[in-house]
Amino acid sequence: MSLPFVDLKSQYARLKADIDRRIHAVLDHGGYVLGPEVAELEKKLASFAGCADVVSCASGTDALLMALMLEGIGPGDAVFLPSFTFTATAEVVLLLGATPVFVDVDPHTFNTDLAHLSQLIMETERAGKARPRIIMPVDLFGLPVDYTALNALADKYSLKVIADAAQSFGGAFGNKKVGNLAPITATSFYPAKPLGCYGDGGAIFVQDSGKAEVLRSIRVHGQGAQRYDVVRIGVNGRLDTLQAAVLLAKLEVFEDELRARERLASRYDARLPKSVITPQRVAGAQSAWAQYSILCERRDELQAKLKAQGVPTAIYYPLPMHLQPAYIAYGKGKGSLPVSERLSKQILALPMHPYLSNADFEEICSSVERALN
Repeated sequence: MSLPFVDLKSQYARLKADIDRRIHAVLDHGGYVLGPEVAELEKKLASFAGCADVVSCASGTDALLMALMLEGIGPGDAVFLPSFTFTATAEVVLLLGATPVFVDVDPHTFNTDLAHLSQLIMETERAGKARPRIIMPVDLFGLPVDYTALNALADKYSLKVIADAAQSFGGAFGNKKVGNLAPITATSFYPAKPLGCYGDGGAIFVQDSGKAEVLRSIRVHGQGAQRYDVVRIGVNGRLDTLQAAVLLAKLEVFEDELRARERLASRYDARLPKSVITPQRVAGAQSAWAQYSILCERRDELQAKLKAQGVPTAIYYPLPMHLQPAYIAYGKGKGSLPVSERLSKQILALPMHPYLSNADFEEICSSVERALN
């Protein structure tokens, strides 16, 4: 047996006719860069999230970078972000010459520890080496941060929030969807994400339409009213029209797929052995279930035994950012963020996608049981 970790082939089989039709429409009209499908996608994404506007871009990393550029982040500015995340969250801060401040995470939700965040903001202010400017929470594995509490904390310290929702588009907190929980939200459409294209892609969700216009300028080399009118520093961050076409087709079944992910997560919760820790459920929050990650003290042994049985797994993430060689100078060393460090040794993601069959689900859970006995 060899199972797919993410089953994009089954999804394509379901959507083949619509995806092929939309791709051929782009090939027929030839508008490969910022064609009509891009504007259509942005409008539908804004409607789905309930926000003022959406600006698509070339990747989730570009979405974070452009959002920071929008806020004028640069040398002398401090950006607060969790250490237990993917490198993109940290690298965009350094690309702009700003200073990342790594925050520990909650041991149950894996999201930013707000008490530790508050402590680090005060410490950074007192040190005076970098000015606190941005809080960049990460909705890890698809579970939104408690944005009610986080936005209140940002207001307390006069900071702005840029949400890294690379894994959580489709999720919700309270009566609001991801994309409408923070003033600025960045997401990714990498193929393995809950809503993914067939390459790289991303988007920025904003509550202020004026900011969207600036982002559209940043997206195209800082372009002004005319093509060669350069009014600000920008990037080449456009989403390909072909990718927009694929996303439009997938958006049609996205809510159905989100329900399937939730059902699968609930089945895992009930079926997996008590010797592993299943993901924390948070009242009022709905995860997009980009990943289903368990905790196991015998993680490496479990992963090896599952691999031998044909069950794919993944580790997100094997080393927190404050211990990565590229960022170690910006952290406080080993032992400084104990929760992030412990999670990196125990975390393990199991297959999570809307097309997992009952037979494959049972085999995965039985394999976990056998591996731990």
